[in-house]
Amino acid sequence: MKKTLSASAAKLRLLKSLKCTTKFEKAACESGARLVAGVDEVGRGSLFGCVVAAACILDPADRIRGLRDSKLLPREDREKLATRIRQRAIAWAVAEVDVGRIDQINIYHASLLAMKMAVERLIPRPDFLLVDAAVLDFDCAQKKIIHGDALSASIASASILAKVHRDAILCAWDPIYPQYGLASNKGYSTPHHKKALREFGPSPMHRQSYAPVAEAGEDWQEELDFVDELRSGKNVGTSVPAAGTEESEC
Repeated sequence: MKKTLSASAAKLRLLKSLKCTTKFEKAACESGARLVAGVDEVGRGSLFGCVVAAACILDPADRIRGLRDSKLLPREDREKLATRIRQRAIAWAVAEVDVGRIDQINIYHASLLAMKMAVERLIPRPDFLLVDAAVLDFDCAQKKIIHGDALSASIASASILAKVHRDAILCAWDPIYPQYGLASNKGYSTPHHKKALREFGPSPMHRQSYAPVAEAGEDWQEELDFVDELRSGKNVGTSVPAAGTEESEC
């Protein structure tokens, strides 16, 4: 019997089959653009911390080999490529939108904001944007590319820069909140992370608007309320000894 692939496995197989090239950059230049920036974000699905975006203008005369969607690259390769991109790109920038803003305006708008901020930080200013599956509030020509980080060298570069930057942030948070395993899961909804949320409750850096975090927070609050009731003696049917007294055995 043929095994049916899960949605995530099917998507991963599709991404691996796509070829990352500079054809979109070349087409933009043929239309009159001089500085083409690729833009992408990472961390939309994470339960913890900021969303990070990057924008990158590659030098058409200095091809960087090995560029791919950051999700398809081993950590060591991502970090090496990030260094090459930073050294050899015409311009690059990263931007973060914190967890409080994410909860306030939702992750979709926070991701768009982070990408816009990254583009605004580019010097020189781009005159054409290649954006992974989005259109930004920025005054220049744009092209929205589905699976752009697997198809466009510029978007792949932005994806790598954003991923490496955000991973470093999550690793820095790991010793502060070691119970969640952030260094290994980067804040995503792994079994260990969800178990820790149920056991310890969410931290202030968790996205309270996300269902797994909100549900864990409600469960944790219910438990704290129950303990408070026990301590105050208000829990129905529960007798709590007053301070300085001993409860007799039955």
